[in-house]
Amino acid sequence: MHENERHPERYVTIGNHLAQHRELSLTAIGLSAHIQSLPTGANVSIKALAQRFSEGETRIAAALRELEAHGYLSRTRERLPSGQVVTRTVSYNNPPATRLRESEAALGRGPGRASAPSAPPPPPALVPVPGPVAAAPPAAGPAPDAEPEAEPEPAPPAAHPRARRGPRPAFGPVPAEPGRGPSCSPGCGCGTPGCCSRSATWHGSRPP
Repeated sequence: MHENERHPERYVTIGNHLAQHRELSLTAIGLSAHIQSLPTGANVSIKALAQRFSEGETRIAAALRELEAHGYLSRTRERLPSGQVVTRTVSYNNPPATRLRESEAALGRGPGRASAPSAPPPPPALVPVPGPVAAAPPAAGPAPDAEPEAEPEPAPPAAHPRARRGPRPAFGPVPAEPGRGPSCSPGCGCGTPGCCSRSATWHGSRPP
């Protein structure tokens, strides 16, 4: 059971990945929690920690190496402008998240964001090639009054091939002399036109 009270001040957040770590010793877990609770610039040398806790320098040094091996601590030696050599210690409260952020920053991406595919470059602009400029057509205007065209004369009809033979001779009886019928024989003397039409003998000329 837990009786939890909210800490309004002077508290530190410890993740379960540290508090329940299966490969860190109890000394290393407690030492990491203590270092995370200290302000920036505090002295966390082996001698200072040995004076604060009952564990000796050997156990504290071993616990610090455990924290370095699992990413909860890093120590580097630096020389100050005064010439003094000191050890700079950096404490990490969440090493997995720190490694993920650093890897994304190395790839140029923000934390927790996938890199967007780069857009293809725009196509090159088309440069017009100078050439002869065609003259603009004249503006359309009202057409002048055109004179009506004369209608062509109709061509004469083609002559029929049979017309080349000339006029055909007329058929029929030869006109009679005055006072005689057209079919009267000489010596009839009747003077009546067509009087001899009743006769079976034809007194006129036959057609060829």
